[in-house]
Amino acid sequence: MTTNMGKFDRGGRLAIAAALLVLALGTSVLGAGILFWLALIVAGVFTLTAFVSNCPLYSIIGLKTCKAC
Repeated sequence: MTTNMGKFDRGGRLAIAAALLVLALGTSVLGAGILFWLALIVAGVFTLTAFVSNCPLYSIIGLKTCKAC
């Protein structure tokens, strides 16, 4: 698996994932319905892709946000 995400992109994804987790688990804004589960899934995907530095969607469209790859 090749790296296609830069540090700024990875940090942004982790920040968005943290915000989604706070909304889903820390407040009652999203309730317990589909938005709750969607927020958890998106947060999980963003966290996973940030840690492995590879976004499958970026690979499909040919986008790279890292300078050294």
